Amino acid sequence: MAFGLSSIFVITIFAISLTNLAPVSLVLARKPCRFHAIFNFGDSNSDTGGLSAAFGQAPPPNGFSYFGAPAGRYTDGRLLIDFIAESLGLPYLSAFLDSVGTNFSHGANFATAGSTIRPQNTTLQQSGFSPISLNVQFYEFNDFHARTQVVRKRGGVFEILMPKKEHFSNALYTFDIGQNDLTAGYFSNMSTDEVKAYVPDVLNQFQTIIQASPVGCLPYVMERIPVLAGQIDDYGCASPFNEVAQFFNRGLKKIVEQLRKNLPHAAITYVDVYSVKYSLISQGSKQGFKHPLRTCCGHGGKYNYNKNLGCGAKVNKHGKEVLVGAPCKDPWTYVNWDGVHFTEAANKYIFERIVNGSLSDPPTPLNMACYRN
Repeated sequence: MAFGLSSIFVITIFAISLTNLAPVSLVLARKPCRFHAIFNFGDSNSDTGGLSAAFGQAPPPNGFSYFGAPAGRYTDGRLLIDFIAESLGLPYLSAFLDSVGTNFSHGANFATAGSTIRPQNTTLQQSGFSPISLNVQFYEFNDFHARTQVVRKRGGVFEILMPKKEHFSNALYTFDIGQNDLTAGYFSNMSTDEVKAYVPDVLNQFQTIIQASPVGCLPYVMERIPVLAGQIDDYGCASPFNEVAQFFNRGLKKIVEQLRKNLPHAAITYVDVYSVKYSLISQGSKQGFKHPLRTCCGHGGKYNYNKNLGCGAKVNKHGKEVLVGAPCKDPWTYVNWDGVHFTEAANKYIFERIVNGSLSDPPTPLNMACYRN
């Protein structure tokens, strides 16, 4: 499956940007890129309201740190994709599935929480994984690409709220997905070797670029899947799960190398997001993160995480509802929000360390991502 646009592909973080090839004189001058829109694909790490629109709003206290109320995001505030939009001077992305108050003139977000690259053979209620896998998100985008241009011709507010045709080839295309494909195997009682065995198929199904996170540092994985004491690293993370994520990323780098051969007119940048996320756990205390593994919003247990009583959970006591999944008072000192997702402070930390290109190969800053190297 392909976009079918004559453009440059630029991969940054979990990101792909398609922009028209700049003349050599502009490349040498290195003027900052001008992205007119962002089109995002992914899971809960970048979902700005997709799952909420389809299956019900992400409940309080999600959103309380920045938006003051639930805002379709599974965190206390902004996501990495929000910080990217801010840095490019663009408004936050409206979810494609959200029909209330949406503005697609500057792009759209096709990500939904719980999404995977490979379609899952279970329902959301059964497994917690979204039916809106990456191939479905591509179908949505292709339909969106065609229909928005028809709608724009109606004029008036329709023309204002829909993206211009040329914006599709001068946009940043971002991808933040893959984590759920790995955890889905573990939650199906697969061994580490069995999960590693299907990683090549996951990579083959993904026609562009993604990068996996250190899933062995997430409370919802460590709490649900037992590991031996000797499999815990110096920072409290489960080594077997992180080894699979690194195995996935090594395969990803090979795909990047092949894409550079297959797409000679593309500008492809690989960013090591795994390292910056792991540094949040291993060195976060130096940056003011006092709680690298414990969740901010949850209830009970070693990590303040309980899969049955999650963030915002309430129980009935003596005929009254009592909030037990309450948020912490200082989320800016936590890396993890609810056992699965990062806090706004952690997302900002990640953005600040990838925006300048220091973790990129080649070292391309985000605002120069439209140039080939």
